[in-house]
Amino acid sequence: MWKKIFGKSENANEENSASLFEQVNKDCLPRHIAIIMDGNGRWATGKGMMRSVGHTAGVKALKRTLKAAIALNLEAMTVYAFSTENWKRPAAEVEFLMKLFSEYLEKEIAEMDSDNVRIKFIGRVDELSPGLKKQIADAEQRTANNTGVKFTVGVNYGGQDEMVRAVQSLAQDVKNGSLEPENIDSKLLESRLDTKELPPVDLVIRTSGDMRLSNFLIWQTAYAEFWFTDTNWPDFDKEKLAEALLDYSQRDRRFGGLNTKK
Repeated sequence: MWKKIFGKSENANEENSASLFEQVNKDCLPRHIAIIMDGNGRWATGKGMMRSVGHTAGVKALKRTLKAAIALNLEAMTVYAFSTENWKRPAAEVEFLMKLFSEYLEKEIAEMDSDNVRIKFIGRVDELSPGLKKQIADAEQRTANNTGVKFTVGVNYGGQDEMVRAVQSLAQDVKNGSLEPENIDSKLLESRLDTKELPPVDLVIRTSGDMRLSNFLIWQTAYAEFWFTDTNWPDFDKEKLAEALLDYSQRDRRFGGLNTKK
């Protein structure tokens, strides 16, 4: 079954890696995984190909990872697809990425709906093209009642920008007289974030070797565990996901308290 879904691996350790996925304890899973999908361009240039080829390969890796999340019955998975800073990239690359998002929704939404996935987009979606905005709205509406993996995609998203928008919303209520400043607390601020319907992030996975958040889910990752890999995103698969989850299951999550491990 897994070969049908994920394809045959060329990894010499395929047999051992496949067993890692089978070892994942579904009772010790994080509720919410956030993934910084880094290294598409590096993967492509390292193979002497155009960066666009890497982005296309990255879409395939995303599908593999979402399928693995579905198989594990994960509650929520959020991915960083395009940041508020990514507009600084060459215009041709940005245009290609926007087209890729559109094609991804067109080709994959029916299967995601069939898999009971609920998809939602966060960030300044209102600044995207009218066509892409309609596709996003249609996809969200189509899957709104699904009860499986809550799949959230950050597009034109930045953690600092999200915080500013949340604070502006609260400030407007104070200005209107409907909110007293002393009544503002963490729960109220969270209710104004793009991710208000999701639990806090338990595990952050970042590919391609860099060890930073890069303005991703700043508030939501306050007590998250971090797992980094040198693997570029197009090579990420269920075995790497299992490696991260097995490592996570051994972490001692104290949340500022004492040791919880027996």
